[in-house]
Amino acid sequence: MKVCIWGNIATSLEGKTEGGGELQIDLLAKVLAKSGHEVVIIDPVSQKDFTTEEGIKVFQIKGWNQGIKYLRLFTHQIPLLYKSLKAQKADVYYSQIRDFRHILSLRAARKVDGKFVIQLASDLDCSSRRLRFKHDYLTSFEGPYWFIKVILTELMFPGILRKADLVLAQHEGQKKTLKSKGINSIIFNNIIDLNKIPKTTNPERKDFSYVGALDKRKGFAEFYELVSKAQSHTFKVIGAPRDKTGYFYYEKLKSFKNVTLYGKLSHSETMHHILNSKALISTSPMEGFPNVFIEAWVYGIPVLSLNFDPGDVIRNENLGVVGYGDINKLLQALDNTDNSEEFASRAKAYVDNNHALNTDKKQEINNLFVKILNT
Repeated sequence: MKVCIWGNIATSLEGKTEGGGELQIDLLAKVLAKSGHEVVIIDPVSQKDFTTEEGIKVFQIKGWNQGIKYLRLFTHQIPLLYKSLKAQKADVYYSQIRDFRHILSLRAARKVDGKFVIQLASDLDCSSRRLRFKHDYLTSFEGPYWFIKVILTELMFPGILRKADLVLAQHEGQKKTLKSKGINSIIFNNIIDLNKIPKTTNPERKDFSYVGALDKRKGFAEFYELVSKAQSHTFKVIGAPRDKTGYFYYEKLKSFKNVTLYGKLSHSETMHHILNSKALISTSPMEGFPNVFIEAWVYGIPVLSLNFDPGDVIRNENLGVVGYGDINKLLQALDNTDNSEEFASRAKAYVDNNHALNTDKKQEINNLFVKILNT
């Protein structure tokens, strides 16, 4: 079977993960390649063609940044991406992360008699347009290209979901939302390679960790409010400001004696801080299924989420606390954090049974793609 994926994945394959979605694609591609399937990555950002040790072939797109700025999207990038995708003549075209250009993978699949699969990377991918504007588009503006991308994605992405041969949801909540729109899907849990997780003994449970982009979209203003009301607790912040909101509160936090700002760290450094935390804090209004939640649970660390609970797993599996928008509930949770051995055992068991990239999970992935090809 030949699987074709496009996106900024090369850096993740080389050990420099750009984000959660890219890491998931990285892990999936490696599983398929190691299982004997031909995997091709079309990466417009890559400056070279190369093959990974797993056998994944990465192809750049020459001429991607040629042409007149803003117009090159239509004169160069869309035609070149479609040509590159179609030329692979893949059996399965896999896409993830909300983007109107996935229509090119869909059309390439139809042209070569292949299958098109798309996986959700956020609850916003299947939510209402109102929520996408509230929690995404209206939180930032990145210039004319961003504006064009928003319009085209809103016009095309719902249709891409409906026309896909298979839609993969991250959790039960996404599956229910898709069903309400008349779109069938199956749940495909985020995966984690436990062999890449640093081991530790006698971790120091001293601080509460906040990990991620520091901006309005991720609820950094709400995190500042939480810290302001919890002066008796200590916090460490891992991530860099990404908008005016992020920079504003980042500067204000510099004067807080109970907060340590680390900036952007490598994945391994971030993991070290997570494993030495009392709990992981999230103040984001909406997400998908954050990898960092799973990484916290690997270490037996609870997640304290102000707003969202992916598929209700935090509540149903007793993996932390959800405030459902009430910051006072999170303040109470800071005083009653469960770092017991019983909690750690339960959290690790949840990861092992649902997300760990073990032999059973690898077989599940292979069975899924074989099934896709044969339907």
